[in-house]
Amino acid sequence: MISSISATTPDLTNYASFIPKNWKVLEKTQGDLNRDGQADLVLIAEDTHPENIVKNESLGNPQLNLNPRKLMVLLQSKQGYQLAASNSSLPTEGDADSPCLADPLGESEALKIHNGVLHISLHYWLSCGSWYVTNKTYTFRYQDQAFKLIGYDSNDFHRASGDISEQSINFSTGKIKSTSGQNEFEESAQPPKIQWTELKNKYSLSLEHIQFSEHYEFQ
Repeated sequence: MISSISATTPDLTNYASFIPKNWKVLEKTQGDLNRDGQADLVLIAEDTHPENIVKNESLGNPQLNLNPRKLMVLLQSKQGYQLAASNSSLPTEGDADSPCLADPLGESEALKIHNGVLHISLHYWLSCGSWYVTNKTYTFRYQDQAFKLIGYDSNDFHRASGDISEQSINFSTGKIKSTSGQNEFEESAQPPKIQWTELKNKYSLSLEHIQFSEHYEFQ
């Protein structure tokens, strides 16, 4: 869903030239990312090549869509949209190694712009092979002519025990907030356990360098 940031929302049809031939737009959102008062656009596109729809002989969906996806950030200018950043590492709808995995983009709001920063969220849920549900959110801010990773949030929920664990990393301050002791099934309002630590390493990652399909352990 596209959210308007002003009463004079520009025509969004001129982004079509950035979409590769035979690709389709899956997600898009609008907001001011470089604080110039104009509505920028972030979108996710997917290839539609039929050869990337493969048969699954294992558990899970009978067919797996392995078509690649691309994330694009388009900044608005007087000349129209300009491509400012892109990334082709988003997880596909289907996963040949984990055929029971639901589409990581299909269960949540994958794209969001709030207060000038971009949030990209992935949701991992498997119908077989794992009890865990995992959510990951990457936060980027436009600075030094690039979209820098300034935050990373993850939480794990165990569907059998109800246990919840969370971690929030602020790369600007170098602080890590880890939360444990919460349970989805317990009625008592027991306070969670919160631990603050510091990153041992310094990170300067741009949107183009993030491998969204990989598991990160920032230290």
